[in-house]
Amino acid sequence: MLFRSRTRDDAAARLAGEPLDTYSQDELTARIALLTTEIERVKAHHARATDHRRFADTLFKPRDTD
Repeated sequence: MLFRSRTRDDAAARLAGEPLDTYSQDELTARIALLTTEIERVKAHHARATDHRRFADTLFKPRDTD
């Protein structure tokens, strides 16, 4: 599945297109650490949203009428 950003001004889309050749080794290491932290934050939010959705699906699931 190909990710498409919400808009062309999406921060992730801008970040992905940014040239890296002006960064030093230390700056690249710091950038990797920052991006890794952000990925973990997004994964945690995704997990919470998945749990919330699962709970809502269970709560609003049609009841069996026997």
